[in-house]
Parts: sequence; C-alpha cells; structure tokens
Amino acid sequence: MLIDSHCHLNYLDDPDAALLQARTAGVEHFLCIGVSALEIEAVLAFTAQADVHATVGEHPGSCSGDASWVADYLEHDKVVALGEMGLDYHYHAESKQQARQRHTFAQQMGMAQSSGLPVVIHTRDAQHDTLDILTAHPDVIGVLHCFTESWEMAATALDMGYYVSISGIVTFNNADNVREVARQVPIDRLLIETDSPWLAPVPMRGKQNQPAYVAHTAEFLARLRGIHREELVAATGANFRRLFGL
Repeated sequence: MLIDSHCHLNYLDDPDAALLQARTAGVEHFLCIGVSALEIEAVLAFTAQADVHATVGEHPGSCSGDASWVADYLEHDKVVALGEMGLDYHYHAESKQQARQRHTFAQQMGMAQSSGLPVVIHTRDAQHDTLDILTAHPDVIGVLHCFTESWEMAATALDMGYYVSISGIVTFNNADNVREVARQVPIDRLLIETDSPWLAPVPMRGKQNQPAYVAHTAEFLARLRGIHREELVAATGANFRRLFGL
C-alpha cells in the first residue's frame, strides 16, 4: 500500500485535484498534518474522505507557548496522532522562542503519554534538546518526520521505538546525510512522505509538491536500498498502519 504519511492538503493550490491524481497514481492513504489551532478545522475537513486521516498539534514555528487546545481534538474519530510538534532551531535562533518551543513540545508529549496516541516530530538543528524531551516521555512512540539530521540521532530514536520518515529530500544532490540514514533505517521502522506542498522530489523539483509524488520517493528509496519497489511499498504501508493503529 503506497501511503503519503505526511502531507499538508490544506496548503495545496487544488487539493481535490491533487488527491485524485494521487489515487490514480496508486496512493491509497493520506495523513493530513495539523500545525496550529487556526488551521485545524481545515485539516479535519479532509477526513470526511475515507482514505484521509489527520493529526493535531502545534508546530514549533508557530507555537504560542500553550498548546492546551490540542486536547480538545484528541477524541476525533479520524485523529490518529499528535503533531506536528517539536523543535526547530534552524529558523528560530532566539532564546525565548526556543524556550516556548521546548515548553509546547513537552506539553504535547505529555498529552500523548496520557492519551496513548503516537506523535509526529519535527526536529531541525535541535538534536540534543529533542532527544532529551523524547527521553523524558518513555511511554510515547512516533515518527521523526522529513528526517534530515544525523544517523546518530536516528539510531538513538530507533532504540527508543521511534520510526523515521524519509521525504523527497533524499533525491536531492546535496542530501548525502539523508541517504546515509535512509540506507540504514530498519525496513520495519521506515516511512515515506511528501511533506507537500514543499520539497518535491527529483524529477519534480521546482513544482508544487503533492501526494502523488510519493511514488518517486518510493522508487528512489527502493533503488538506494537495493530492494524491489513492491517490497518497500508493502513494508512502509505496514509500518504506517502499525504505528497509527489503522
């Protein structure tokens, strides 16, 4: 089952057309990601479609310091995880903003621990603090999405029970570190995603990314790992269903 495990349908220019194209290309399921209170209703509207589930969370780039609103949506029958949450020190170097990110991240991890839901983690240039917060919530599992950090970080998270998701970045010329990680992640802990509408993979670079393009990432990853595309698609689909309880 080819699945886009992380997409932002509400940001696409024409999400209905994109979903139709993806289904035609063989994509059978979509996880639409929530990033803020202002946009969560638009995200959840897509879950009226049978093949779309959603997450609810507060992204580090827009966190207010209080993500208590997230709890109001955790009983929604199509919400399968908390997130996108985490830390981003690449774009947010100011110490007060980083402190708000850590507080909001830990707050949402606490909700995940109480609810039993998995989490979708954003981490960039914040390896130490991200791992500290994950370690402080040992009963939570989830996925490090659109992974671009070191193999050492990935290995530590894998040891904690996390999954690693690879996006179209793996096809970029300057992404040797992502390819190193993508080769080594155990096949039963690997997910694939678009993170659309951003980061379109080769050969679609320069276009608005969309869920159909997850097929290009799957093909590239299969070649990178030296396995048949069908094996990769079956494994990542099974991993998605296992992690998100579907």
